[in-house]
Amino acid sequence: MVAASLCRRENRCGNPNCKCARGEKHQAWCLTFKHEGKTKTVHVPRDMVKEVRQWVKEHKRAKQLMSKISYQSIRIIKEYVSHKRAAARAKGKR
Repeated sequence: MVAASLCRRENRCGNPNCKCARGEKHQAWCLTFKHEGKTKTVHVPRDMVKEVRQWVKEHKRAKQLMSKISYQSIRIIKEYVSHKRAAARAKGKR
């Protein structure tokens, strides 16, 4: 898993004889992520793009799952508190 975004970039190299000077830009892949409050970028080799894309996807899936688990935990706490209050009220009315 990796907490980052996979991006495809297109750029020109500056060589006047290159294909990119005629409009066909070079394509490159990179990961963009935050580290200590700053955006960082790491080059991703073409032969790793498929694997890295899966890592990004797995992180998103795990993050969604953690969010669901957290929500369910909060719901359990709220129900517990509600039942405790109801039991306390019922005990006080006897």
